[in-house]
Amino acid sequence: MSTEAASENVIFIGKKSVMNYVLAVLLQFDVGNKVVVLRARGRAISKAVDVAQIVKRRLLGGRVEVTSCKIDTEDVGDPPRKVSTIEIVLEQVE
Repeated sequence: MSTEAASENVIFIGKKSVMNYVLAVLLQFDVGNKVVVLRARGRAISKAVDVAQIVKRRLLGGRVEVTSCKIDTEDVGDPPRKVSTIEIVLEQVE
């Protein structure tokens, strides 16, 4: 997850409020991107799931689908420790 270069349609979920990330997803779709990727790790995983569900169910109804959800672990820090990661791919359907 951390070795790839971040493209413009990837949103990294962190410490901000859920609605900030929901707005970021909506802006990506508004700009014309058909696919938006949410990435999170550790405690932010539940927030990433919340963002995906709010966009999918409340705001964009049936116009967005979750096309992929990848779960992984990566080693971070010194000494290395395992941290869970998630990548949720949202795709706009016509």
